[in-house]
Amino acid sequence: MCRCRLRRAATTTLRDEVTHSPAETEAFGERFGKRLRVGDMVLLTGELGAGKTTFVRGVARGTASVAPVASPTFQLVRVYPGKVQLAHIDLYRIETPSELGDLGLDELLDQGAVVVEWGDRLDASDAAVIELEHLGGERRVIRTKRDLSH
Repeated sequence: MCRCRLRRAATTTLRDEVTHSPAETEAFGERFGKRLRVGDMVLLTGELGAGKTTFVRGVARGTASVAPVASPTFQLVRVYPGKVQLAHIDLYRIETPSELGDLGLDELLDQGAVVVEWGDRLDASDAAVIELEHLGGERRVIRTKRDLSH
């Protein structure tokens, strides 16, 4: 059973990065992905179209995965092999805490790193938290609310 719960909470911003294109958003994700280790969890927040999946494309590249990245909205979990296995989870359709147990989060964390879209629905105090906001056009702001602990 996962130690995580559904939640709605805010945290303080540590750092902001403005990107001006999907390529810049992916590049920021790639730099972040190079820092991931087995057991790391990253919670992504932001509205529809904020750039969460674009960011994850870069994160996957940072873990040396060459697998194509797509939103796991209907599949819920996609796993990308790399130097660090990356599990890409989407909680958009998750509504009750009992549904979290079916995802196997603890097992995925034992095997690699986990990035969760709509991560504000999850209570994981030891996770990094990144918020993406669409500023208009191709511009996004990426706010690091809580960074990796290493």
